[in-house]
Amino acid sequence: MKFYRRNARAAQAPTKTSAKTICGLSPMTSLVQRGVRKEAMQMPGGWKNDRFVVSRRRTGLGDCLWSLAAAWRFAERTGRKLVIDWRGSCYLDQPFTNAFSVFFEPVQDIAGVRVICDDQINQHSFPGPFFPAWWNRPAIDCAYRPDEQIFRERDELDQLFQSGQDSDANTVVCDACLMWRCDEEAEREIFRSIKPRSEVQARIDAIFREHFEPYSVIGIHVRHGNGEDIMGHAPYWADPERALQQVCNAIDKAKALPHAKPVRAFLCTDSALVLEKVSAMFPDVFTIPKRFQAAQAGPLHSAALGAEGGFSALIEMYLLARCDTVIRFPPTSAFTRYARLLAPRVIEFDLNDPSRLILIEEASKELVAS
Repeated sequence: MKFYRRNARAAQAPTKTSAKTICGLSPMTSLVQRGVRKEAMQMPGGWKNDRFVVSRRRTGLGDCLWSLAAAWRFAERTGRKLVIDWRGSCYLDQPFTNAFSVFFEPVQDIAGVRVICDDQINQHSFPGPFFPAWWNRPAIDCAYRPDEQIFRERDELDQLFQSGQDSDANTVVCDACLMWRCDEEAEREIFRSIKPRSEVQARIDAIFREHFEPYSVIGIHVRHGNGEDIMGHAPYWADPERALQQVCNAIDKAKALPHAKPVRAFLCTDSALVLEKVSAMFPDVFTIPKRFQAAQAGPLHSAALGAEGGFSALIEMYLLARCDTVIRFPPTSAFTRYARLLAPRVIEFDLNDPSRLILIEEASKELVAS
């Protein structure tokens, strides 16, 4: 198995993702009310003449943050306020709790863009007309939103963002996966500006001091799915045994690279089976203790695990970004996007030639708040 070196700023092609069908009434319907005048009257003081971009996601944190970056960039370019609406999150069983404020510190401004990110959005509607046009329907008509509609909106939003133009709508609703719909600097701005809750950050820092700082750490992320429909990631798992062998080969190759300190391997995965298999091959690999779902019972981003599942994900995501080398399997996972932006050395896999590892290096990828 050979390494093929690639500059860290090489262009990357978008990948297709899916979204779940939403049935029944949900927090999404609170955005949609009949009549612009009625909506404006419901707005809190100072809002009624404003224009908004609403970033709505209920998926894993990687998707949420990447899509937020795309929404922020549009808000920044068009002078709109940014609303972070993560109600109905897959990590929580409280549908009207905004998951952003559960996992991140409050933020009022991101690089000059005013931000609304707490539960006050439950009490207020946003002014129409809306874009995409589907959101102008009466609230009851918005209770069912199939995948086809979500994909259509994703494409409409992508076209709007790429056009460099604004929309006549007062409120632009970004309720689709917007990975690859913004520049890297927008992603970096999001990670500079938002911070995990202080208690979560304290756990990250404590683990880093004890287990990372004295070593050159190889971070390994293996997104398995554990029975979930993993959509765009599925081709990497067409042959599960071969996939695990690819991961193990990548670990061997990463260990053979030059390192400034003693090497440790840090594994993050959503599958107890993957943990078992990789640990058998590399007994010195270490992990952060967490709860797994039962075999084939689905992903870790599940309300069944409670908010602690989200905290565990956030800790792993931020620790991966502080590794010296990161292995991304598959590289289509948004969970390791932060690490992809920050880690000085990243190893990815070529789907067309699974024996081909791609080594991405950059002398400096500093992502420090100014």
